[in-house]
Amino acid sequence: MNIEQLKTDVLILGTGGAGLFAALHAHKANPDLDISIVSKGLLGKCGCTRMVQGGYNVALNPGDSVERHFMDTIEGGKWLPHQALAWTLVTTAIERVHELENEIGCFFDRNPDGTLHGKAFAGQTFDRTVHKGDLTGIEIVNRLMEQVWARPSIRRLEEHRAVALVPAKDGTLAGALLIDVRSGAFRFVAAQAVLLATGGGPTMYRYHTPSGDKSMDGLAMALRLGLPLRDMEMVQFHPTGLLAGTDTRMTGTVLEEGLRGAGGHLLNGALHRFMADYDERLERATRDVVSRALDAEMRAGRTTPNGGVYIKMSHLGPAKVAKEFKGMVERCRDCGFDLAGGLVEVVPTAHYFMGGVMCGVDTATDCSGLFVAGEDASGMHGANRLGGNGVANSTVFGGIAGDVMPRWIADNRPGHRAPDAEALDAEVQRALHPFARKPGDLNALREKLLDTMWDDVGVVRDRAGLERGAAALDQIEAELLSMGVADTDRRFNLTWNDWLNLRSLVDISRVIALAAGKRENSRGAHFRTDFPEPGDFATSTFTVARQREGRLEIGEQPVAFTHVRPGESLVRDRAAAE
Repeated sequence: MNIEQLKTDVLILGTGGAGLFAALHAHKANPDLDISIVSKGLLGKCGCTRMVQGGYNVALNPGDSVERHFMDTIEGGKWLPHQALAWTLVTTAIERVHELENEIGCFFDRNPDGTLHGKAFAGQTFDRTVHKGDLTGIEIVNRLMEQVWARPSIRRLEEHRAVALVPAKDGTLAGALLIDVRSGAFRFVAAQAVLLATGGGPTMYRYHTPSGDKSMDGLAMALRLGLPLRDMEMVQFHPTGLLAGTDTRMTGTVLEEGLRGAGGHLLNGALHRFMADYDERLERATRDVVSRALDAEMRAGRTTPNGGVYIKMSHLGPAKVAKEFKGMVERCRDCGFDLAGGLVEVVPTAHYFMGGVMCGVDTATDCSGLFVAGEDASGMHGANRLGGNGVANSTVFGGIAGDVMPRWIADNRPGHRAPDAEALDAEVQRALHPFARKPGDLNALREKLLDTMWDDVGVVRDRAGLERGAAALDQIEAELLSMGVADTDRRFNLTWNDWLNLRSLVDISRVIALAAGKRENSRGAHFRTDFPEPGDFATSTFTVARQREGRLEIGEQPVAFTHVRPGESLVRDRAAAE
């Protein structure tokens, strides 16, 4: 098969906050480098950063500190985070938010004295979430997109999906195999350095928040390359996904944490404010705690007409709610709900993936030439991501990757390496697999995946459910591999792309299920009824998944307490932080 060959110095897979920041930083570090960015959809119009409602965690207030932000991150992550990554996140966030305002051109909400306003988010001891109303992601991505457009030397490959990371014969990374969605053509892009920043997006669950283009492609590619993935059992469920019925994609989309931080109440079907029955922090408990409380109410049958619970904001004053949460009020109104003055049905929804590729503080991976940032990377959040730490994570480490890759190229002078011809051909044939099979009901198979992951590998888990889920995933994979697509024209073949999406989702779903079976305790987002205790924090381990010769291995490694140990704190006056 004829595969078009392209060359670039820096190849960035993904155009969310991490990818766009990396492109800008790489261009600033060395404007003479050829930089290419790849978007599965249209630049700035797809991905999850654009969907961020809540905001950006950063310790700016004199009453706050990076130590306090760090301790909230470590304790929220249940002592599983990679502490050097977490420290880099909280310290560099300060630099990055000033960069967003002063160089990128973002406008964030301010206090009367001109300082940046920080709103309350759950699981944090200080109101540090900087924002633009409840449309923070749109503000950040629009400004980043404008800056990239202003640099025409940054090549944009829009509506190209990455399907494989292709090694050279010596095991270093040669580049990536892409499919041009518009033409259906395969393109191999040789690069001296590659950034994996495709975003996570756990869309294998019945209720989920990420954009429809998210299908865990990056992690599936990394898995096939043999890279180690950590914390793969850690799927964050946001407690308040809109429950708008079965006939709309709006179901599952987030009603952001600022609602609960501002004083919103959660009520069950009998209008009882139930969070007091589960946690003394009430609605401001961490996302994992609130999600399990909702799950318990739902399993007990104390539900709303559509099977969820209610969120109530009217006691704060409808006019105030409409002003402070304009985007969500309008979204709910479009679906027939009155968020400002009435009750809105919500359900836990798969939101963020803490698992991902293992990397260093410099974003480098085990594969020479490959770097990772954003939701594809893992370690900085541990068992639970604090709301507001996600977009901070993407921009912090995307910027670091953009700084590091030009220096790495200059220091190592790797040049453009020829791809391993056998590996490249195998990946092309893998992508073409459905064209040699009879078409089937792909949507029904996807529905089966959604139910399997929601019922057996969801908010609450146990051994029987995980084993049942793993067996079901094997069956789903077998059905998928026997199923083809009817249209053999590869141009804008959305069914083919749906097939590829589903294969990535099945691959990563299996890793989630097996990693969840390996962790025999309950930490953060991972809760097992048969192992409800968190275990000893001082001897904490994290899971590591790796594929070797087609076989998936799940191991464990000890957490390195490089900055603070369980029972200790970097906050001097502990009482002031509680």
